[in-house]
Amino acid sequence: MSDLTPLARLGGHLATDLRDVTSDPEALDSTGWWAVVADYEGGLRCARFGDVRAAPLPEPVPGRWRGPAAEDWVSSLDHAAYTEGVRRIRAAIATGDVYQVNLCRVLSAPLPDPSPRACDIDQLTARLARGTPAAYAGTVRLPAHGIEIATASPELYLARDGRTVESGPIKGTGRSAADLGDKERAENVMITDLVRNDLGRVCVPGSVTVPDLCSAEPYRGLVHLVSTVRGELPKDAKRPWARLLEDTFPPGSITGAPKSSALRLIDALEAAPRGPYTGGIGWVDADRGVGELAVGIRTFWIEREHPRALLRFGAGAGIIWDSDPEAEWLETELKASRLLAVASGEYEEDEAAPRQAGARGHLSVHAR
Repeated sequence: MSDLTPLARLGGHLATDLRDVTSDPEALDSTGWWAVVADYEGGLRCARFGDVRAAPLPEPVPGRWRGPAAEDWVSSLDHAAYTEGVRRIRAAIATGDVYQVNLCRVLSAPLPDPSPRACDIDQLTARLARGTPAAYAGTVRLPAHGIEIATASPELYLARDGRTVESGPIKGTGRSAADLGDKERAENVMITDLVRNDLGRVCVPGSVTVPDLCSAEPYRGLVHLVSTVRGELPKDAKRPWARLLEDTFPPGSITGAPKSSALRLIDALEAAPRGPYTGGIGWVDADRGVGELAVGIRTFWIEREHPRALLRFGAGAGIIWDSDPEAEWLETELKASRLLAVASGEYEEDEAAPRQAGARGHLSVHAR
């Protein structure tokens, strides 16, 4: 087990002095500042910290992160399995069972040196922040509880400020805005409607609005379509964070529509648990009634309960009737390539010049 101290870097905060860890969502409606990790399969960890202060993300320290070799990454679904999954989803759409499904694969590689001196997940956060800056970047490090996460998520799952709640679903990804056509906009509109319906379960009737629909937002090497969904909680809302998680989880942008049908198809097609990937990662200040949870995309996590400690990462794509199996596979490659290269040390320190795998525009991985 790692002897690194527990900490969380989220929302511009550095949290230390761990006080409590619980799986009870009602803790988020009690007191204190909490780091939150909700994995896709439903596991929840809420960690209350006693010392919370404003702090930037860390700077990379030479020697404190040794990532996997680029050639060691393997995929839970290989090219053939993934493209067959796309075809099966299209068949389900043709029969009216579902309209959209987010099909994901989990990538894994052994860490060459899992010791704290060479495997500090906070240092991976530092490298991701330099190479792929993101609105919801951060670290959750709770070694005694099996949680070591570095995220560079650009997507808002839930934000709360008093009674106002907001979600920012991303659906539709391309290398440039010119790649975002009718297919990507159709994906986004379907998921935005699903998120609107999810928030409608807990918000005041008639208060849920969509102030921004299908805005193209650039990130380094990618462009996403992003919408904003906003609602108001009732004045007398009981257990607001617990209710929000109960009524909206997992996030709609990484499941599909209708959500219940999409979840069943995901269970049938995906070959590995998603873990924190596509879950919710963020912070809650229970005293002030505010917080932000990001969708756990562009996220790495360490699993140590293996003969060799593994670094994991997930990538997926939203599948609709217009989806081309090969194009969807390539979208997952596009989403993964730069991040895997950063984690594997395939980018120079100043991030100006990719080497080896990154220079090819993609990083292929092998089937598990």
